[in-house]
Amino acid sequence: MEKRKIHRLFWFGFFLAALFSLSCAHYPPNHFLTEVSPEGGYRLKNPERIDRSDELLLVLTFSGGGTRAAALAYGVMEQLAQTEITLGGRKRSLLDEVDAISGVSGGSFTAAYYGLFGRRIFEDFETRFLKKNIQKDLVLEGIDLGNWFRLSSSNFGRSDLAAEYYDKNIFDGKTFGDILSQGGPLILINATDLVLGSHFTFSQDMFDLLCSDVSRYSVSRAVAASSAVPGLLTPITLYNYAGTCNYEPAPWMKKALEEPAASRRRTQLAQNYYSYLDSKKRPYIHLVDGGPSDNLGLRGAIDRLNPMGDIWPSLQYMRWENTRKVVFILVNAEKETDSGSDQLERTLTSGQVLKYITNIPITRFNFETIELFKENARRWIEEIRSQRCVGKKPESPAVAAEQKPDPCGDIEFYLIEVDFDSLTEKGERSYFKNLPTSFHLSFEAVDLLRAAGRRVLIHSPEFQRLLRDLE
Repeated sequence: MEKRKIHRLFWFGFFLAALFSLSCAHYPPNHFLTEVSPEGGYRLKNPERIDRSDELLLVLTFSGGGTRAAALAYGVMEQLAQTEITLGGRKRSLLDEVDAISGVSGGSFTAAYYGLFGRRIFEDFETRFLKKNIQKDLVLEGIDLGNWFRLSSSNFGRSDLAAEYYDKNIFDGKTFGDILSQGGPLILINATDLVLGSHFTFSQDMFDLLCSDVSRYSVSRAVAASSAVPGLLTPITLYNYAGTCNYEPAPWMKKALEEPAASRRRTQLAQNYYSYLDSKKRPYIHLVDGGPSDNLGLRGAIDRLNPMGDIWPSLQYMRWENTRKVVFILVNAEKETDSGSDQLERTLTSGQVLKYITNIPITRFNFETIELFKENARRWIEEIRSQRCVGKKPESPAVAAEQKPDPCGDIEFYLIEVDFDSLTEKGERSYFKNLPTSFHLSFEAVDLLRAAGRRVLIHSPEFQRLLRDLE
C-alpha cells in the first residue's frame, strides 16, 4: 500500500514538474551583435551579382493576403522563369535577374521560400504550402494539450507556436544567413512595429539599430511576425540591445533631423530609427502583421534601395553605378472593399466595424505607397542623370559619336503592377477579390490564381515595354 502511494506521489510530482516547465516556455531571443560592420552581413549590397547583369536592377514586391497572395506571387515567378531575355550576349530567364524580393504576410512565404531554396520552389512549394491546409494545422497545434500549457506562459504566444510549425514544416530551420549563402536575391520580410505603426524590415540595416545579428535569425520567426494578424495571432518580440555595439547613425539620419523641412517623410523615418537606439525606453520591440504599415512591401524596398538618403550615393554604395534600368514588379492581391454594410440600417457589430477599420486603411495606404514610388522614381531619374557623369572627362567628338546617345542620362524606371483590377472580365475580378484571406484555399483556387498571375504579367503594357527595351 505504501509503495502504491509513493508511486502515485512520484507521478504526481513528475506531472507538476512537467507542467511547470511547459508553463515557463519562452520564445527564442534574437542574437546579440558585439560590433556593427557596415560592409558585412545581410544587406542589399552584399549578395554576389556574378550571374546577374549590372545594367538591370530588378525588384519584386509581394503583398499580403494569405494563400491568395502567395499563389498570385508564385504565378508571377513561374512566368518570369519562362521569360527568356538576352543580356550581355547571354540568354537567361528574367527570374535569374531578380536582385531583391520584398514580401509581406502571405507574400512573405513565397519570397522566403525562393530565397532559401531557389528553383526548388517549383518542385515542392505547392505541396508544402500552397495546397496544404496550414490553417487547420495551426489550429490543431493550438489545441494540443502540451501546447496549452506552453501558451499559458507570458513569454510564449500563438505566433511563437506558428513560427515553430513553419520552421519544421516549411523552412527547414533556416536563417537569413542561409539566404545570403545561396547567392540569390536578398529577401526583405516586412512586419509592423506595434508601437510606431511603421514598417520594420528584417535586414542587417534595421538590426544594427538593435545591436543584433539578423543573419542568425530564424526566417520562420520573421515570416510569423510578417503574418501575425492582430487579434488572431500574437506579436513576435525582439530584444533591443542598442548602445552596446558602437553603432553610429547614418549621415542621412542626422541630416534629416537637422533639416526637417527638406523632407518630412525622411525626418519621420529618422525619428523612428532613433527611437530604437534608446534600449532603456524600448527594451523590447513587438512586431505584428506587415499589412497595416505597408501591405505591398514597397516602402520597405524603397528604403532599403536608398540607404544613403539619396539615390546616386546609394547606387554607388551598393556598387550599382552601371544600372540603366530599374524595374519594380508589384504583385498586389488586394481584396475588394465590401460595401454590404451600406445596405443595413441596424447598428453594426464590433466584428463588422473591426473588419472595415482594418481593411480600409490598407487599401488607401496602398494607393499612397504607389504614388510615393512614382514621385521617388521621377526624382531619382533626375538625380542619376545629373550626377552619373559628374567629374568624368568628356569624350572626344569621335568617341562620343560612336556611343549611345546621352550615356550619362541613360536611366529608365519601370513599375509593373500585377493585380486583379488588370483582369478584363468583371466576374473573374470579383471571384479573386472575394477569396478569403486565410492559409487554406481549394486546389482549384490556387491554380486559378497562379494562372492569373502569369496572364496579368505577360499582358502588362509596362512589362511588354521592358521586354522591348531589353531586346
